[in-house]
Amino acid sequence: MTENIGTVGVVGAGQMGAGIAHAAALSGYDVVLYDLSEERVAKGLSIAAKSFDRQVSSAKIGGAERDAALARIRTATDAGALSRADLVIEAATEDEAAKRKVYAAIAPSLKPGAILATNTSSISITRLAAATDRPERFLGIHFMNPVPVMKLVELVRGIATDDATFESAKRFVATLGKTVTVSEDFPAFIVNRILLPMINEAVYTLHEGVGSVESIDTAMRLGANHPMGPLQLADFIGLDTCLSIMQVLHDGLADSKYRPCPLLVKYVEAGWLGRKTGRGFYDYRGETPVPTR
Repeated sequence: MTENIGTVGVVGAGQMGAGIAHAAALSGYDVVLYDLSEERVAKGLSIAAKSFDRQVSSAKIGGAERDAALARIRTATDAGALSRADLVIEAATEDEAAKRKVYAAIAPSLKPGAILATNTSSISITRLAAATDRPERFLGIHFMNPVPVMKLVELVRGIATDDATFESAKRFVATLGKTVTVSEDFPAFIVNRILLPMINEAVYTLHEGVGSVESIDTAMRLGANHPMGPLQLADFIGLDTCLSIMQVLHDGLADSKYRPCPLLVKYVEAGWLGRKTGRGFYDYRGETPVPTR
């Protein structure tokens, strides 16, 4: 733990929020996992518990370590529970209006010195900071998915972020056993600025009939040594998230090379968002995933 952060608040108990809670609790922090309903926080806690179990079964941690970490996570549906947090990480949906609403709702509960961070994968940190009551103590701490497995965290300062906040965040990430990469506050930062246009190009390759889902993914797995194909990865990330990041890139950089592929838009409009909805570029409803094109 760092000397000035003892309790971490996580806002949003989805896949990312649960993963961040897992990482913080395993590193000895007390965690408050907050969301709007009992159902959501219970689901988040269950995601964290399953990932602790996976670590136990692969002998990465012991049973006692898992039990102690799980006991450090408490759930809350009242924003008042965030009042004891020294660092609050917002992991709400990748939508600017939704995030602004979250900041307005939790601001009255936060202690004056608390750092507020966002796990956004693409939205301007400076713009989000301006919607808070503490732009100097606001920054981007962007974890990769799945958080318990991925070693990288992108740290992004807004124009107002002060040095003390940035240094505290850097120390915090180091205590989680993760590596920091520092990105300037440009649309989609480093990882998604490079990764998402590649995924979008893979969708164009499918859209134009250059290759099937299977041939595109096999080509990139075996031809570029990627651990998973770009369309399989898109399904894992969520096609709605992929689309929203491409829209941020297209709007923010005004370059036609970032135009979202119409086929990606069509899948999202159909509600085929990937693994989380059971269908995307693959159909996950059977025993093994089957390409949908």
